Amino acid sequence: MQLSQKIAPCLWFASEAEEAARFYTGIFPNSRIGKIARYGKAGFETHGQKEGTVLTVQFELNGQPFTALNGGPLFKFNEAVSLQIYVEDQKELDHYWSKLTPGGDPKSHVCGWLKDRYGLSWQVVPRKMVEWMGDPNEKSERVMTALLKMGKLDIAALERAYEGR
Repeated sequence: MQLSQKIAPCLWFASEAEEAARFYTGIFPNSRIGKIARYGKAGFETHGQKEGTVLTVQFELNGQPFTALNGGPLFKFNEAVSLQIYVEDQKELDHYWSKLTPGGDPKSHVCGWLKDRYGLSWQVVPRKMVEWMGDPNEKSERVMTALLKMGKLDIAALERAYEGR
C-alpha cells in the first residue's frame, strides 16, 4: 500500500483497530488491509501495551487511505467528525446503511447519519444532495424539511420534495 494522499484520516480505537479495519474493508469495494505495525518493548512505560499488540493498521476504503490506531480508551469518537458516503441510488444507500448500522446506536439515525458499532459517525447521502441543498431557493427548503423527518434517507421522497411534488 502506497500512501499517495497528503491527508489521510487516523481513527483512534481503544483496542479494536484491526477488527474495525477488517470490518470496514469488507463493506466497501476497492478496499484492502495494508501494513500492520505492532507495539514493541520501547515506550512500554508510556503506552502500557503488551509487546506484539497491534499499534496501527493501514487500510484503504474505496482507494482512500486510513490508519486505525489502538491508543487505549482515552478518546472516543463523537459526531463532530463523520465520514460521508456519497451514493448514486437507494439500493446503494440501503447497502451501506444495512452494513454499518448493526451494533451501532439507533438513536444516532437522524438525517442520513448513523453511528456504527465502534462509535464512528457516517453520513450516507445521495450524490444529488449537493445539488439539492445548493439551490438557494424554496427547492432546498423543501428538501431540508423532508430531510429533517428522516433517519435513513429516502432518495425518491427527497427528489419529490426538491421538485415540489
